[in-house]
Amino acid sequence: MPRPPDPGLEDRILNAAHKLWKKEGAKALTMRAVARVAETNTPAVYRRFRNRRDIVRALVRRSQQELGGILQPCRTVEKAVAAYLRWALSHPHEYNLFYEHIHELSGPVRTGPAPSLKELRPNIALVERKMAEQLGGAPEDHSRLVLVVAALAHGTASFLISKAVTPGQEAALRSVFPAAVRAMLQDSFRSSLRKSK
Repeated sequence: MPRPPDPGLEDRILNAAHKLWKKEGAKALTMRAVARVAETNTPAVYRRFRNRRDIVRALVRRSQQELGGILQPCRTVEKAVAAYLRWALSHPHEYNLFYEHIHELSGPVRTGPAPSLKELRPNIALVERKMAEQLGGAPEDHSRLVLVVAALAHGTASFLISKAVTPGQEAALRSVFPAAVRAMLQDSFRSSLRKSK
C-alpha cells in the first residue's frame, strides 16, 4: 500500500536545503544531503524537484518573497531601501545566494520573449510603484532611477557583508547610503517639477 502524500514535505526539503546552504555553502546542496537533513529519501526529493538547480531556484524565490514582504509595508522609498539593507546585513548568506543565482530564475527560454527584469525581480517593480507614489508620475517613469538606487543599495550591502571597508569606513558608508538615496530622490523630484513648468 503506498504511503499517503506528505503535504509539508516540500517545505521541509526547502528548509533543509536552506540550512545546508547557510552552514556549508552551495556545494553542500546535493540531493542526497538535502534528503538526509529533511528526514526523507532521495527519490522523494526528486519527485518534488528535478535537480539541484530547481532547489536553488526555489530558495531564490523564497528569499525574493521574504524581502518583498519586508518592503511592501514601507511607506517611502527611503524606508524601503533602509529595510533592504537591514535584511541583507541580517541574512548575508541568503543575500549572496540570491545574487549568485538570480540568473537561474530566467531559465532557458523555449518560446516567446525572455522574461523582463520586472518579472525576474518583482521587488524592482514594487520600488518603482513606491517611487511613483512618492514622486508622482507612472512607475515606469522611474525605472532608471530605481536601477541606480538598486545598484547603490547592492553595492553598499556587498561592501558591508564582505567587510571590504575598514571599520572606520563602515560607519561612514552606513550614513552616506541613506543620504545619497535622499539626494537622488530630491534631485529627481526637482527635475520633474522643472519639466512640468
